[in-house]
Amino acid sequence: MTTTVSVRTIFPCSLERAFKTPMLCDVSKVHTGYGIMPRVTHCTDDGYWGTPGSSKKVFVAPSPTQKGGFASVDNVLERVENVYWTIEVNQFQTWMLGFSKFVGTWRTTELGPDSIQVDYSYTLHSDVALLQPLNWLFAHTFWKTYMGRVAENVKQLAINGEPYRYA
Repeated sequence: MTTTVSVRTIFPCSLERAFKTPMLCDVSKVHTGYGIMPRVTHCTDDGYWGTPGSSKKVFVAPSPTQKGGFASVDNVLERVENVYWTIEVNQFQTWMLGFSKFVGTWRTTELGPDSIQVDYSYTLHSDVALLQPLNWLFAHTFWKTYMGRVAENVKQLAINGEPYRYA
């Protein structure tokens, strides 16, 4: 079963900055933690990150739901330059309400000079039918709020010209 949530915002920057910043910047500046969601501290095994087929291991700080350390693996499924990214988050190291993977898309559409519409969505995949109501509630309340915070963090990095960590 799947649940999809999305957020939309406008970035006042170039199309390239709006497209590249969420995936190629230092992820610890994007995923800063929120409630039960731990902040990301760093990634490893990320030498080819940003190209389709690449992956990286994500590490987090301790939180009420995780002891900290290795948390999950991010994989780039698709990259269409200045249009969209599709990534998959899987291999969760702690129980995630029965979720087996999250598939996210970051889509950019140029509306005008320095006016980029960003459509950010995640489809959360669950293998436990009994948890579907809880999964839906989690996705449409907590996860959607968290996605909005992430999008805002990315927007600030893009506006400020934050250097990319990956090529």
